[in-house]
Amino acid sequence: MDIQRILILMGLAVTSYMLVLAWNEDYGNPPVDPNAGGEITAPYDASVQSLPADIVPTEIPAVTAASTDDVPTLEEAPVQQPAVVPQMKLIRVRTDVLDVQIDLVGGDIVRVALPAYPATLETPDIPFLLVDPRNRYVAQSGLIGPDGTDKSGQRPAFKTERDDYELGDADELTVTLTHTQPGGAEIIKQFTFRQGDYLVDLNYDIRNSSAAEWRGALYTQIKRDGEEPHSVSDNLMGMQPYVGGATRSDSEFYAKLEFDDLEEEPYRLTRDAGYMAMVQHYFVSAWVPRDVSESTFHARKMNGDDIYLFGFTYPAVTVNPGETGSLSAQYYVGPKDQYRLRDIAEGLDLTVDYGFLWWLAQPLFYLLTVMYSVFNNWGVAIIFLTIIVKTLLYPLSAASFRSMAKMRKLQPEMVRLKERYGDDRQQFSQAMMDLYKKEGANPLGGCFPILLQMPVFLALYWALMESVELRQAPFYLWIHDLSAMDPYFVLPILMGVSMYLTQMLQPEPPDPMQAKVFKLMPIMFTFFFLWFPSGLVLYWLVNNILSILQQLYVTRQIEKAS
Repeated sequence: MDIQRILILMGLAVTSYMLVLAWNEDYGNPPVDPNAGGEITAPYDASVQSLPADIVPTEIPAVTAASTDDVPTLEEAPVQQPAVVPQMKLIRVRTDVLDVQIDLVGGDIVRVALPAYPATLETPDIPFLLVDPRNRYVAQSGLIGPDGTDKSGQRPAFKTERDDYELGDADELTVTLTHTQPGGAEIIKQFTFRQGDYLVDLNYDIRNSSAAEWRGALYTQIKRDGEEPHSVSDNLMGMQPYVGGATRSDSEFYAKLEFDDLEEEPYRLTRDAGYMAMVQHYFVSAWVPRDVSESTFHARKMNGDDIYLFGFTYPAVTVNPGETGSLSAQYYVGPKDQYRLRDIAEGLDLTVDYGFLWWLAQPLFYLLTVMYSVFNNWGVAIIFLTIIVKTLLYPLSAASFRSMAKMRKLQPEMVRLKERYGDDRQQFSQAMMDLYKKEGANPLGGCFPILLQMPVFLALYWALMESVELRQAPFYLWIHDLSAMDPYFVLPILMGVSMYLTQMLQPEPPDPMQAKVFKLMPIMFTFFFLWFPSGLVLYWLVNNILSILQQLYVTRQIEKAS
């Protein structure tokens, strides 16, 4: 009767979930087409782009934050609020892997789509939108200081030769923005894009044609709200990957800067190298210093708004009259390709977050990529990776299997002892221990090897869940996306059957309540795995099948020996 109730509840849960999926498909927010129109309709204020408050080079005079907009102003060079706010004007830059929109007011990257990564399998022509205006997501950069272009409530208005740039078949594309300051200095801001690369170079040239020194500092920052990404294709009831900031601290190559923590206290650190990143499932954007001795990294929440700022500021530089000074940085915006990220900045590859088992998950992922290079199918690569890992761990597994085989062989004797001693648990326990000692069986003999295997299983689990390579990767037949749930629940059901068969080969617990829970575990795990990514379910299914085969082999060897 209990099993019937559980099955009915499972059926109701699956039906309810299918109804939610149908509702979401009919009434949910459709993917945004980055190619539709040139204007950003999401909330985005081009007139007041917040600059780093209280995060300035030590050589620059102190900064006081305005009471209304958190934009810093220099005490010795206050800036009046402009009477006329420049209107946003967007230019578009397209490469084979990036579709970018840049606002000429400030020269900020306000929208980035990734043509190589469709928003969904059902909309292959709509690129995934990473820098999404609906999240008020902006990659900002500018010049602050006594002669900087970015002041309180004021951003520079840049000019460019045209409104649309396309890389085409060229290896490199440079987009040049120009701005002339009232004092005579010409500011040239350049973005350099390359074929097949998600890394963008930023370079400022300050041509000082005035009669006085020019003094300022470069800042970069990522501005975003604290909401979940709008452009996601993860399971509605699936896992919730980390969304938030990340940087390199003095003690860690990868330190999370969570939204909630920044509400209580801003972050600030000055060091010689690092990065400042915004992390979400499968994708990341990050500013990285370049050609500078040290930077001040900062992160904070804006006052009175659900907006967070993550960035860094360079030390101040001086450009003498008639000379040209240069300041540069790099901006990565794309998938979490850990091998590419490793080349950009030390620790940036750890945004592919494998947790505390990263040291084990990384070689497992490398082995997975080797298998993919052989079979050109991530599902097949998962199967062969599981076979390799299971084979390497067989010496540990065999000890557990031998212990379970001996315990199963003693099951008839255990039943007779239970009938003999009835409810006398003390006598039954003593007789049971005497039987184990006589037959050389150890009920705990299989526990230690299994515990040793758990880190490997957990590391592989995280490697599969965090790998952008599995996003929308097909397997065979009905499995079109290994990062999504099995639409027909075939793999979870097969996994549950394999788990049931695995339990059939194990000794039944002597306690009736434990035995009942033991029998319900395959049903419970099947229910949990219904919404897991199919790549993970495939791994557990293959692992269970191999465990069954290994258990049968060890049991047969023990039966032959006896």
